[in-house]
Amino acid sequence: MADAHPTQGAAHDGCPPHPFLIEPLLRRCLEEDLGHGDWSACGAIAPDQIGKGRIVVKETGVVVGLGIATQIFALLDPAFRCTAAVEDGMVIEAGLPILSLEGSARTLLMGERLALNFMQRLSGIATLTRRYVEAIADLPAAVVDTRKTTPGLRLLEKYAVRMGGSRNHRFNLSDAAMLKDNHIALAGGITAAMARLKAQVPITTCIEVECESLAMVQEAVSAGAGLIMLDNMTPEAIREAVEWVAGRARLEASGGVTLETVRAIAETGVDYISVGRLTHSAPALDISLDVSGD
Repeated sequence: MADAHPTQGAAHDGCPPHPFLIEPLLRRCLEEDLGHGDWSACGAIAPDQIGKGRIVVKETGVVVGLGIATQIFALLDPAFRCTAAVEDGMVIEAGLPILSLEGSARTLLMGERLALNFMQRLSGIATLTRRYVEAIADLPAAVVDTRKTTPGLRLLEKYAVRMGGSRNHRFNLSDAAMLKDNHIALAGGITAAMARLKAQVPITTCIEVECESLAMVQEAVSAGAGLIMLDNMTPEAIREAVEWVAGRARLEASGGVTLETVRAIAETGVDYISVGRLTHSAPALDISLDVSGD
């Protein structure tokens, strides 16, 4: 196996999801894929046949999911051996092996698709995230993700964002209080919504308000918002809001951010730029499994 020398970047620090938290998900996914049993592997492969394989990156990108792949094979067969050559968060050049596999050939074939599905999806998210991060690396703004994630996969997809070098927005509705346009409309305005909300949330809860104009920003600041989302504003309007707020609240730009526009937005002086594309539109990284017999 190749060592880490040919990689283009070291792994990012981060807190990976504990195996205990993701085991129920992986079990459900295995149940979905195995159904009543793997006719192909069990019918064509002898029960005592040993298989070896290497998971290989076919295009350069940020690799994520080594531990998840290892856990999948372990759930199928505790004796199955997986040996990683790299770490999550590393940029790996095309053609390099990242994980070696050895054990029951049936297990190797049963776990192949699910392991690759997770690694391709998460590595694609991390790779796209890295591109956004690098686009504004010399500026103080931070790229963050959103709740626009695949249902059931949020914990893993947000982990992939961190491995791409970015930061997470809230994980769920209880992480922070966020007044979006529909909340504001139904509550009768920002001031009314904030008054009711501040009387109920825990003192440690951050309150964010989505604003579409400078007038809304001014009302949100007056009402005590700690974080303000500048929704679908032009860079010129964002810059005006930054100058008016003058540090009285943190500012997050959001709405249709692309690799072509992220730098102009970051140059306005906002604190955060939320990008839904990181999780809802990231293309899968090309990763495959090469196998051999005993």
